[in-house]
Amino acid sequence: MSEEYAIQMKNITKIYPNGTIANQDVSLNVKKGEIHALMGENGAGKTTLMKMLFGLEQPTSGEILVNGERVHLSSPSAAIAKRIGMVHQHFMLVPSLTVAENMVLGMVPKKSGVFIDSKKSVELTEEYAKKYNLQVDANAKVMDIPVGMKQKVEILKALVRGARILILDEPTAVLTAQETEELFAQLKNLKEQGYSIIFISHKLKEIMEITDRMTILRGGRSMGIYETSEVTPQEISRLMVGRDVILKVEKEKAQPGSEVLKVRDLSYINEWGKKMLDHVSLSVRKGEILGIAGVEGNGQKELVDMLFGFSRPNSGIIEVNGESLIGLGQRQIRMKHVSLVPEDRMLYGIASSATIEENLISDRSGSPEFNKGFLFNMNAIHKKTEQLIRDFTVLCKNRSQQVGSLSGGNIQKVVVAREFSNDPVLIIADQPTRGIDVGATEFIRKKLVELSRSGIAVLLISADLNEVMELSDSLIIMCGGKIAAYFEDTEELTDELMGRYMLGIEQQDPEEIRRVCHE
Repeated sequence: MSEEYAIQMKNITKIYPNGTIANQDVSLNVKKGEIHALMGENGAGKTTLMKMLFGLEQPTSGEILVNGERVHLSSPSAAIAKRIGMVHQHFMLVPSLTVAENMVLGMVPKKSGVFIDSKKSVELTEEYAKKYNLQVDANAKVMDIPVGMKQKVEILKALVRGARILILDEPTAVLTAQETEELFAQLKNLKEQGYSIIFISHKLKEIMEITDRMTILRGGRSMGIYETSEVTPQEISRLMVGRDVILKVEKEKAQPGSEVLKVRDLSYINEWGKKMLDHVSLSVRKGEILGIAGVEGNGQKELVDMLFGFSRPNSGIIEVNGESLIGLGQRQIRMKHVSLVPEDRMLYGIASSATIEENLISDRSGSPEFNKGFLFNMNAIHKKTEQLIRDFTVLCKNRSQQVGSLSGGNIQKVVVAREFSNDPVLIIADQPTRGIDVGATEFIRKKLVELSRSGIAVLLISADLNEVMELSDSLIIMCGGKIAAYFEDTEELTDELMGRYMLGIEQQDPEEIRRVCHE
């Protein structure tokens, strides 16, 4: 019966001008007052389907019904008018504005029709925060609030604009266990009030906990709609990928060797005068994975920037095998056999308009192996590229395909293929599986363990607590630019305990941390 559905997308097909079929005869039916998961690998068609529901793309064929009424969603404004709201994975907030100012962007209440009515903006924010039990600081600048509150602001922005149907894209990607638990309580509250929520996530544990039903996509087609309570995580993975996926990482106990990366008393103050790193010391040894966990914005990004020469510390030491990295450029750091899988693959990991081959050899194009005098040795380049595509199972038409046209998971495979294959002594893996599907995630995690056990030092920075606990041999938790805790063994760690250190509720003795961090 159509009246029980908030959203019906019927037989949706989307074919792009270049002939790419993103969705083929896909149907999605979301009931009123339910949390409905949309699942699938990167490239399965989830994003395109949601873009059509939010008016960012138009279907080639098929129809969309909202509350039983056939609609034409020509733009996001048209979708908002039909009470559809979308919370993107990457927050769409202006850091320099307050929460209240962000809340009313595009619908600003004004005094005398000219000046922004700040008081009215604050009152509106506080009214909705109370109504939906999403507590935020209306007067705080977005740049100063924690990630969990930013997520609430994004949801409130959609609700203020009248949304009754919410699309949430990877909403817990950067949240602690406590923040996720709080978000889930708020989503269940919205569901009880009759709101419909489309929940996109690669975290199967969360899908099992929060959703009522799910639609699974594979290769642009629907694999069906399932009651969450009637399927297992293994069955979901099989439907998404087309084969069994090992969800738990198996690894032998580490046998660490000599120190590869040495960081001592590293401090950094950013351009706004805020201390982002406060006397950070750590070591990564041969054959081990040292994990770094923490709520985003607590110094992890700045630490990676220092290690790979994007920024220079105010004080401290960074050495790889006894040689200083401070003051070196990225090319010189790569010559020390340091590899980086960057947090933002699209911005720092690839040149999206270049070919797969050009991206794969971009860090080694000057090596004798790929040169004949003044000319490239194209046969050697082609051979190496084909080998990497095979070894890292990159799904593509050929080596000359534009890398930006690949799915997120395959773009990430191109990045790790380049970074893992250049004889590294140290791999810095920053959010290596963020936003990618279970198949690509499984491959990259297994590869990191394999490389570490071959004697390579790995520094893993991840907001995914399951990932950082399963992969890491030892673990550091950062809070407020400092090391709040160090665990030599991760086997007994829990999400809740990690969350307490990540939120600053608990902190180990700094002197003890310095002593055990291989000082």
